[in-house]
Amino acid sequence: MSLSLILACFWVLASAVVAALPMRRQYVPGVALLIAAPVLIGVIFYEHGALLGLAALFGFVSMFRRPLLYFGRKALGLPAEHHEPEGDA
Repeated sequence: MSLSLILACFWVLASAVVAALPMRRQYVPGVALLIAAPVLIGVIFYEHGALLGLAALFGFVSMFRRPLLYFGRKALGLPAEHHEPEGDA
């Protein structure tokens, strides 16, 4: 297995750990994972081709769909809905 796929596996595990944190502690590691993902997906595309690259892209989009929708709406000038998490007081 290549280094890029091993790093992708660790990225998935780190994302699962970050998702288990309380919401107020998710921001810094979540942003770091959000920034690292396109680089890692690009390397997977380069080393392994479109099939694995698209699988990695699909996994990324499915895990970060809410932040991506938020930033996409902000970039397009649309109102970005912000929902407060329930139970995290």
